[in-house]
Amino acid sequence: MVSIVATLGQRVIENVSRVMIGKEAVTELVLVALLCEGHVLLEDVPGVGKTTLARAVARSIGGDFRRIQFTPDLLPSDIIGLTYFNQRIGEFQFRAGPVFANVLLADEINRATPRTQSALLEAMQERTVTIEGETMRLPRPFLVLATENPVELEGTFPLPEAQLDRFLLRIQIGYPEADEEVAMLARFQQRNPLEELGSVTTPGEMLQAAAACREVHVDKELRWYIAEVARATRRHEAIELGVSPRGTLALFHSVQALAALRGRDFVLPDDVKELVVPVLAHRIILSPEARLRGRDARQLLEEIVETVSVPVEQL
Repeated sequence: MVSIVATLGQRVIENVSRVMIGKEAVTELVLVALLCEGHVLLEDVPGVGKTTLARAVARSIGGDFRRIQFTPDLLPSDIIGLTYFNQRIGEFQFRAGPVFANVLLADEINRATPRTQSALLEAMQERTVTIEGETMRLPRPFLVLATENPVELEGTFPLPEAQLDRFLLRIQIGYPEADEEVAMLARFQQRNPLEELGSVTTPGEMLQAAAACREVHVDKELRWYIAEVARATRRHEAIELGVSPRGTLALFHSVQALAALRGRDFVLPDDVKELVVPVLAHRIILSPEARLRGRDARQLLEEIVETVSVPVEQL
């Protein structure tokens, strides 16, 4: 089953690469989130392809795609939907919001008020929506790709820690290399390749692949290693609030998915090291002294990884 995950993942990565040139590593991380049925926070400057990536992934898996432009006047009902009285038939009906999709792009999520941001909490964690006492399930797989502009802060509302903790990964797309940007100009010269992008798998196959990832073996010593990395964030003097148990579990499932995408039925310590920053950096809060000294979460996590003993195979 692991070989099926790797084959499926390669198909999706190659398909997305027809549109996103040189961003295979980013696409792989989005696939990790999909296979873990988690969500991704894309924190990057405008114009690097966040919306294009979301659309390309949705088309590649054959899923429904919806986009919400978050603004200060956005209401929770604009996200989850509402019940209205249909005068023509004389009864109440439910009009589903854009959250009822396989891939939901929450564009500039930090521009909405905290009340509206929190409307996504139940959907992201439980994959359900409750309206007027009735709970409805969302389609599966369900992936929220939320974007933030780290430069423009005027008129924004920082995401609360409770919502940040619901995101499996926080990643950056980054600018393309020179040769990648030249290749992009040639590829987009006559048409947008996204318009012709087809699916290479189905939502059902993605769910089967997600189930297969849970079978990936994680050695007992590696489980201790993952837990110790998380516990080290709670003891670090420069960190005010360390990683929660939800974060530990997120790292555990993420390394399983990464190993499966790379064709292995077992996890390596390098898998853990590679995912520590994208999985845990947004889950810790630095102390005021650390922030004044200009330290950041990435730097502290890299220090922790260097200090925690890596398990080695016994000969």
